[in-house]
Amino acid sequence: MPKFMDVTRGMTGITAEQLDEAHRADLAAEHAEGVHFEHVWADPGSGTVFCLSEAPSEDAVRRVHELAGHPVDEIHPVPLRV
Repeated sequence: MPKFMDVTRGMTGITAEQLDEAHRADLAAEHAEGVHFEHVWADPGSGTVFCLSEAPSEDAVRRVHELAGHPVDEIHPVPLRV
């Protein structure tokens, strides 16, 4: 299944607890679109959050984040890894 890295901005000052809460919301909604979120990272200083997922499409990733209450700003396919 394809992998995607998505980026959400505007979460300046996010705490580990808030990041975990947002990730849990994604996990609760992921099955509706056949998405699996693998990892999440955040930079509280810039307010940027990154999520790595496996999904059938970029649109599926976008829909899950919207269902979870935090729409993404960018989604990038990750077709190559070593």
